[in-house]
Amino acid sequence: MGSLRTLRKVLEDLADSEHNLFSLSDIRPVFRDLSAEALKMMLNRAVADGLLERVCRGLYLYPKVPVPRGMLLYYAAAKLRSRTFNYISLESCLSDLGAISQIPIQWLTLMTGGRSATISCGKWGTIEFIHTVRTPEDLASLVAWDSQCGLWRASASLALEDLKRCRRSLDLVDWSVMNELV
Repeated sequence: MGSLRTLRKVLEDLADSEHNLFSLSDIRPVFRDLSAEALKMMLNRAVADGLLERVCRGLYLYPKVPVPRGMLLYYAAAKLRSRTFNYISLESCLSDLGAISQIPIQWLTLMTGGRSATISCGKWGTIEFIHTVRTPEDLASLVAWDSQCGLWRASASLALEDLKRCRRSLDLVDWSVMNELV
């Protein structure tokens, strides 16, 4: 029980509106004396007690600090792939620009320098990472930093190009809107 009390105190002291998602590597330094298995068991107890909510494997939300509505998937994607170049693109980007006719609900699509993966985040939705070989240098003029999401965001032309490169359906694209954006 001492470990759970320590975790509660650390979270109360450190969590704020910008730091409310925690990975195993964030929590590990506080509990160096615990084995990996004991740390996971403690986190399972923290989830069972409502101290934390499991977002996905290895990522936890401290629910006492609210996340702005609709932002958790963005924050989770940034946290999960913090050491890799990623940018919001494909259907998510085009939907935000009003260039596709259906809004993907609780689904976030990003291009990544890392490997492709689809990650279920339970009640919050799904994050889809699609691998690209293009580097940040290749795309510097085609992406912009979105400080609200904490991620890079593709331009309309890049998002459309990514859609074509990934052989995704173009059926939902509103070409009249797209022509105004590009």
